[in-house]
Amino acid sequence: MTVILIDGPSGSGKTELALRMRDGWVGADVPVVVHLDDVYPGWDGLDAASEHIRLHLLEPLREGRPARWQRYDWTTGEPAEWHPVDPAHPLIIEGCGALTRHNAALADLTVWVETDDETRKARAIARDGERYLREWDRWDAQWQLFVRREGPRELATMIVPT
Repeated sequence: MTVILIDGPSGSGKTELALRMRDGWVGADVPVVVHLDDVYPGWDGLDAASEHIRLHLLEPLREGRPARWQRYDWTTGEPAEWHPVDPAHPLIIEGCGALTRHNAALADLTVWVETDDETRKARAIARDGERYLREWDRWDAQWQLFVRREGPRELATMIVPT
C-alpha cells in the first residue's frame, strides 16, 4: 500500500493538492483521501488528530491489521462514525498535523504545501467563513507549537508552493 502525507499551514492548498492527486491517479487503483478536517476533535485537536491517524491508520496498515479513522461531528461536538480503509488502495492523508516524525516514518511520500500568510488566511476564511476567522489565532498558536516541535517542512520529501 502506498501512503502519502500532505501537510502545511491552514489555507496553503493541501486539500486541493490531495484531490488533484487522487483525480489524476493513473490506473484503476484510485487512492482513498482522508481529510484531517474530518478528524480533528474540535479547535484544539491538532495533536489528537496526528496521533489518531498514527494509531488507527498508519501503524495498522504497516502491520497488516485493519485500519480505520473516526469522524468528528463539528455540529454535536462529539466523535461520530468510524470509516474503514481498504489496504488494497493507496492512501492520501491531508491536513495540518499529518506530518509528524512518527507519521513520516510510516509514509512512502511526504509533501509540504506552502504559500504566503496573506494568501493562505484569505483562502481559509473564504473556505470556512466567519467561524474560522474567530478561531484563527487559537488554531494558529497550536499550529506554531506543532511546527516548532515536529519540523514538518524538514520531514517532507517534496515541497509544493501554491
